[in-house]
Amino acid sequence: MDEVEGFRSELLAVINERQQVTYNDLVEYVSSKEISEEMLQRGLKDLQQINAIVSRNSGGILTYYVLQEKNELRKIMIVEDDKNINKLVALSVGKGFEITQIYDGKEAIKTVKNLRPNLVVLDLMLPGADGLEICQSIKKDPQLGNTIVIIISAMDATSNRFKGIKYGADYYIKKPFDPDELRGLVTIFLKKKGKRFDPLIDLPNEDKISNAVEGALQESEEQEIGRLRVEGFAEFAGQFGANSGITILRLISQILQDKVRDNGKNVFVGFLNSDDFVIAGNKSHLDKMVQGIRDEFSAVVPFIYQSEGYKPIERGIDDSYDAEKPSLGLSYTPIAKNSLRARRAEILGKHSGKGVGSYTYDELRQMLGSDNLDIIITRDVSGVKLSVGKRAEK
Repeated sequence: MDEVEGFRSELLAVINERQQVTYNDLVEYVSSKEISEEMLQRGLKDLQQINAIVSRNSGGILTYYVLQEKNELRKIMIVEDDKNINKLVALSVGKGFEITQIYDGKEAIKTVKNLRPNLVVLDLMLPGADGLEICQSIKKDPQLGNTIVIIISAMDATSNRFKGIKYGADYYIKKPFDPDELRGLVTIFLKKKGKRFDPLIDLPNEDKISNAVEGALQESEEQEIGRLRVEGFAEFAGQFGANSGITILRLISQILQDKVRDNGKNVFVGFLNSDDFVIAGNKSHLDKMVQGIRDEFSAVVPFIYQSEGYKPIERGIDDSYDAEKPSLGLSYTPIAKNSLRARRAEILGKHSGKGVGSYTYDELRQMLGSDNLDIIITRDVSGVKLSVGKRAEK
């Protein structure tokens, strides 16, 4: 075994042990072994070419996932009436899958029941039956409940992304799409080792948020960290239920990830397991990005109300609910660094055996000023669960 092959095996073992690892963590690892970053990049490229790993930029963090080996071919159904785009999707997905191409909505509904694919790539504008109808029929069928649905559409995402997630879509990609993004997403959904991939859960975790906090304290004043809070979320989830609440979180998560991927410029995004997300980056760029996120969410809010039974605003008639509807919105609060340092010092004073930069979600929420929670979110192998109610005082 030569040096390159030996390092490649060692690198795969490191990623396999953790099942997913960030590029920055791998840089630290090879640095400790006095291995060059050039060698690391070569090893990662080799492992990707043999389909041992796959990468995805999530929340501004480049992450590598180890892939499981399966003898059986995973089945993918592509539903797109434009033959050229259908072919492009098939080419983008790549080899190693059993692909069925469908061009009509009604045919898709009939075929999916017989084929039972592992994943469906779905357009919205289709002859016969639209994509939202197909998505809903898949997710309501007990025999197809585990089928992953990725919507790819040129239709305005303002309402359609929300509706797709509401009907159970696992991800929404806007056309024109990036073939590499689609290939990576499909591969992670179908071949990732360990627990099922969830774009909400797989936003950077408490370790990465801890690193972002430490980085914000050490960087120049141009670097900012703040909270993006879903105002009215507890009231909304309390009135309409946990599933409706989780839909809102998934919607915001995907909007955030789109903005970071398209315009992020080294912006970091994490999820605080509550009604708060954390964002860090250059202040001048962050302000513009946050405003874009808030504007997009504000445009979706009327469709969210409509989905819960409120009659469309443009009809000029009273809402169908007597109760006042919860007022949903996004607010952004930059965290003053002196306040962050003071809260951090208080938490570090209570640490027992834990070092700087290693914080729990509760400690991070306290540091970022969001520890008085009305929402309790837990994660397990079955996914995200949400309940409404104050956390016990500590």
